[in-house]
Amino acid sequence: MAKSLTPTARISQARRLIQGAKDLPVPESAGWEYFSYVAQVKEELRKAFELVKLIGYSPSTPEEVKADAKAVMEEIEIAKTDILKSSKQVSQE
Repeated sequence: MAKSLTPTARISQARRLIQGAKDLPVPESAGWEYFSYVAQVKEELRKAFELVKLIGYSPSTPEEVKADAKAVMEEIEIAKTDILKSSKQVSQE
C-alpha cells in the first residue's frame, strides 16, 4: 500500500503540478496539437485539485494549512484561465 502524503506535502506537490502545467510548451497550430495541449493542462490541474480538495475537511489539519490549501485551489482556477486564455491568443495569431 502506498504511503499517504501529509497535507503540506500534498500542497507542495500540487504547486509543482500547477507549475508543470504552466511550463507545457504551447503548440504552434490550432489543430489536434492544441486539443492535446488543452487536455494535458486540464489533467495536470485536475491532479493538483485532487491532491488538495479534502484538506479543508480534515479536523486534525491546522488552520494555516487549510488556508494554504484553499489558496492553492484558487491558484488552480487562476492558472486554468491564464494558461488556456494566453495559449488561445497565441494559437490565433
